Amino acid sequence: MVAGNSGIAVYSSPTFFGKGDLTDQHTAEEERCPVGRLVDLESEPNPSLGGDGGQGEKMPPEEAGARRRETYNMSRLRSSSMEIKEKGTEFLREQLDAAQKELKLKDEECVRLSHVRNQLEQELEELTASLFEEAHKMVREANVKQAAAEKQLKEAQGKIDVLQAEVSALKTLVLTSTPSSPNRQLHPQLLSPGSSRASSRPGGHTRNKSASGALQLQAESTPTDVVTNREDKELDSVLFAEFLSWKETPGLDRSSAFISRVYREDIGPCLSFTCSELSQSVQCAVENNSLTIEPVATSSLQTLKALECGGPNKCALSGMSRPCRHRIKLGDKENYYYISPSSRARITAVCNFFTYIRYIQQGLVRQDVQQMFWEVMRLRREMSVAKLGYFLTEES
Repeated sequence: MVAGNSGIAVYSSPTFFGKGDLTDQHTAEEERCPVGRLVDLESEPNPSLGGDGGQGEKMPPEEAGARRRETYNMSRLRSSSMEIKEKGTEFLREQLDAAQKELKLKDEECVRLSHVRNQLEQELEELTASLFEEAHKMVREANVKQAAAEKQLKEAQGKIDVLQAEVSALKTLVLTSTPSSPNRQLHPQLLSPGSSRASSRPGGHTRNKSASGALQLQAESTPTDVVTNREDKELDSVLFAEFLSWKETPGLDRSSAFISRVYREDIGPCLSFTCSELSQSVQCAVENNSLTIEPVATSSLQTLKALECGGPNKCALSGMSRPCRHRIKLGDKENYYYISPSSRARITAVCNFFTYIRYIQQGLVRQDVQQMFWEVMRLRREMSVAKLGYFLTEES
């Protein structure tokens, strides 16, 4: 059905008329609305049917019936079109409302997803920045550690080279110097007085440290007949048994009978001076291998720090007024203590004993047990002689 300016074009379709009952098909084909016919739904009233008191010609009954049926069909079409229009409008309105609601939900979902995306982008940027910062920090720390490690490696290599050189020198010293055949080049005191004075420089001194002090061999020679005054020796079984017991597990622990005897008979009396407190400190420094003995230069005899620790003319250990040509330093302390030749000889004798004991402990001595024992006895005799006040000088 298509609406025109003056009527409606009606088409035969079940949408408008439906499927009528077969019993209602008593009307003829001509009584129906022809297909495609334009029907004027608002036609002007027929003047022949007006109320003019019967003016005009009277319509035949067949034509009047056809006219009535046509009017009835037009009213049915009009009501059907209005109903269809209302239903279509309502259906379209419902579809529009549903589409608007769906569009609104999609807009809200888009806003929410956009907010989530922005939040994720911000978190990603912050995480990336923190990761880069942490990576740079780790690289800096690694570079610092690498530099420190390289520095420590160089220092360690230098110390290893020094220690290896010292060990080689000590091995040479020990292997070439024995009680039966001492190395006279390493022990200048064994040379003749003339050659000793010729080879020594005026006022020359060497620095002595307990870790690297040379073992001094004192050979006492007398102008008398060698045959009648030959020195002989006999092994003491008790001392030798204590030495053998200590030799199995060498160390400086005083629980050993051998070390305890040496402390009691030799080391303690030899390092017992008038100043007991300083004597104890000296003994601890010798045991810890941290005592330094060095000659005193002529230009430094009047330094203030030296005067505070005895002075060049007063021994800090014995308290006696003696010319002090050497001074000692205890460990990492900055103070120096001036000592007399006698005090130096006593300290040197104890240092020589500890040095030889450490050589045995480190396995540097390649001698049999009896030779080691007699060398230890000789060092003990040096401590006893130094305790009694005997010491060697350059002139002697």
